[in-house]
Amino acid sequence: MPTPSRTSLDRIVRAGRTILDTEGLDSLTMQRVAVVVGVRAPSLYKHVRDRAELVRLIAGDVERELGAAMDAAATTGDPRGDLHAIAHAFRAYALAHPGAYALLFARLPDAWRLDPDPGSRTFDSLFRTVAALSGPEHVLEAARTVVAWASGFVGMELAGAFRLGGDIDAAFAYGVERIADAIGTGARQAAGPPP
Repeated sequence: MPTPSRTSLDRIVRAGRTILDTEGLDSLTMQRVAVVVGVRAPSLYKHVRDRAELVRLIAGDVERELGAAMDAAATTGDPRGDLHAIAHAFRAYALAHPGAYALLFARLPDAWRLDPDPGSRTFDSLFRTVAALSGPEHVLEAARTVVAWASGFVGMELAGAFRLGGDIDAAFAYGVERIADAIGTGARQAAGPPP
């Protein structure tokens, strides 16, 4: 009769997430995960093929969690309000899980990247919200603008780059408002002048 496994894929992914958030991507090794879950490294290979698969599994878990946080925030029914809520949920997630968040935007070897998943719902609420603000013809551009700005802001915040003083929360809210204005202006210009 085979010996029961002393760990599970879920425990491995959770351990990897903890290492990622506390020690960073360089420390996310099969050996390090094995120590955290309390098994020898060869035991992990019953559940995970290699480090590349481990990183992909963790990234998928992070994407689902971030998507759920943004979906849960987008409940106002007003596109501008939802954009604010989504952006603040994105920022809160990044600040609470800096290593996991960084993994989503890290330059990784191709073998470590998630395969594009056409069914991925990570940014569904963002796409719906910016579509309501920008119009359907500029959804991708608008969503990329929001994510690029928010990830840049959060990246600077995590790096401690805001040293001039002032209220960082107010600066973030100001930025979201300006982005919403810009996206909405594009839709109004495309619609033409009112009759």
